Parts: sequence; C-alpha cells; structure tokens
Amino acid sequence: MDFLADCRTRLAFDLVANTWNPVVLWALRRGPRRHGELRRAIGGISAKVLTETVRRLETDGLLERRDGAYVLTPLGETLLEPIEGFGRWAAEHGDDVVAAQNRARPA
Repeated sequence: MDFLADCRTRLAFDLVANTWNPVVLWALRRGPRRHGELRRAIGGISAKVLTETVRRLETDGLLERRDGAYVLTPLGETLLEPIEGFGRWAAEHGDDVVAAQNRARPA
C-alpha cells in the first residue's frame, strides 16, 4: 500500500493526529454528553478548542449533536478500537520514546 498525500490512509491518520480528536471520541465512548460535561470529563481543553473539535468531528461524520448532547455516530464508534490500540501502545512504549527523546536532547 502506498501512503500518498491524498490517499485514504493519510486521511485516517489525520483524524487521529489532531491532539483532541481521539480524546473527544474516547470521552464519548459510553454515551452522549453535553458540552460542559464533555469539557469536565476531558480536562485541560478550553471551551473554544472543544467547540472547534466537535465541529470538525461533526463535519467528518464521527459525531453528531442530539438533544443538546454530542454522541458518536456508527462511523465514530469504529475509531474506538484503533484509539484504544494507540493507548495500549503508548502505555507499553511511551517510556521508551521519552527516554529516547531525553537522550537526543543536548546536555
């Protein structure tokens, strides 16, 4: 498989490359949440950035707003497994990446 600038794989990587996209999707895995609930559940995200993120995810078809709350679409639910996989990888290898970064920094 070629990873070209306009390929579908690149599109998928872009969806998870945004810092807040996978965090918001993961926060919605157990059901709908209103904007304020979502912000409190995530922590560290401003209201403005959360609004931008949910709008982007709505445009991508990954979540929708129903009855004043955000909820994953069936398409959004399909990303939960890959997000969980990234989380498992980070838990297993994150310390190794940090150690390599520290070694690469000038003393």
